Amino acid sequence: MTENVTQSLQKTIHRTVLDNGMVVIAVENPAADIIAARIFINAGSSWESPTQAGLSHLLSAVLTKGTEGRSSLEIAELVESVGATLSTDTTPDYFLLSLKTVSGDFPELLRLSSELLRSPTFPESEVELERRLTLQGIRSQQEQPFTIGYDQMRRAMYPDHPYASSVLGTEATVSQLTREDLQTYHQTYFRPDRIVISLTGRIAPDEATALVESVFGDWQAPSVSVPPLELPRLKPNPRFLSSIQDTQQSIVMAGYLGASVLGNDPLNPNPRDYAILKLLNTYLGNGLSSRLFVELREKRGLAYDVSAFYPTRLREAAFVVYMGTAHENTAIALKCLQTEVERLSTTTLLDEELQSAKNKLLGQYALGKQTNAQIAQVFGWYEILGLGIDFDTRFTEEVAGISPLEAQEAASRYLTQAYVSLVGPSEAIAPLCESVAY
Repeated sequence: MTENVTQSLQKTIHRTVLDNGMVVIAVENPAADIIAARIFINAGSSWESPTQAGLSHLLSAVLTKGTEGRSSLEIAELVESVGATLSTDTTPDYFLLSLKTVSGDFPELLRLSSELLRSPTFPESEVELERRLTLQGIRSQQEQPFTIGYDQMRRAMYPDHPYASSVLGTEATVSQLTREDLQTYHQTYFRPDRIVISLTGRIAPDEATALVESVFGDWQAPSVSVPPLELPRLKPNPRFLSSIQDTQQSIVMAGYLGASVLGNDPLNPNPRDYAILKLLNTYLGNGLSSRLFVELREKRGLAYDVSAFYPTRLREAAFVVYMGTAHENTAIALKCLQTEVERLSTTTLLDEELQSAKNKLLGQYALGKQTNAQIAQVFGWYEILGLGIDFDTRFTEEVAGISPLEAQEAASRYLTQAYVSLVGPSEAIAPLCESVAY
């Protein structure tokens, strides 16, 4: 067992690697009699084959529906009888089990989590029920204009790549998933050397580590390693995409292939690019004072809704700006949206503009680490992504040190080749499709 300690958040972060390869991160916070834990598994939708898209999501839905020692009802009664919360989730880059309870009940809930992770039974009836619910969710998404626009953009940005798909999968793939598929996925990826347990609350770090070891220490990893995930490297290939829908407003979206959080893109090797793009995304589309909101909604009245997002990903992430606009404004809205993004590569932001965006980004970042659950989430997340718990300090230092010239140079590297995605009625979309030669 190895251990190291890091100072962050004005708290002491203890990181321990158990003999079976499991990583334990513990933060003591005695302010409230609550312990929150996040259990990350190095799995997720990126580890699915294209023909099994949605497998990890279906597994997350049925993981809590039965173990070798408890039924679905017994699991639910145990959690609810002590007022605890327990949930599962999956993302492209990791699988997650979350729990929160009062300190006195935490050992029992941790033992329940061990049962769920190690010996789920995936009852056939529960698999079928969750399959039907997933299919309903997929069909519901297909009726949402924003989701339609984002999905068609992702498919263009990520050819032959798992980021192209929703974690829910497709109707075709989910319909064919079997209980045996769930068992195989579980047996392959759910093993102690692929797990990070991050917990925060009224418990001393050495006590927390000893508790985790007592519950999980006898779980041994198979002798055969899981092969590393091999995904294609991506290069920008701008596309103009459209979907004719009878919508109340047009959805106008521009996406750019951005940096991985790891900063390991050989085409753009600056390790600070992730932080810079986070800052530019904040400047453009975060809140009522953002550039897009002020210029396109307040001043020009073009947008019902306008924003930007840049999710954190292990591989190249999508930097997306979008708006909902009146049908007759579709063409000018697209032009203005792209102009606002691409001006960042030709115009150096003022020091005060950049500082305002830094204050907003770092303020929101700090506010996202207030509760036990948030703290456990942040540090477990960094660990499972391979960033290390010191990324908390490194990220804030990188953001604070970004200069206007650095921001402009990063925009020149990433924010000039747009994937355009439009959703709306034919009279709004068709003229734009005819005028664009991509």
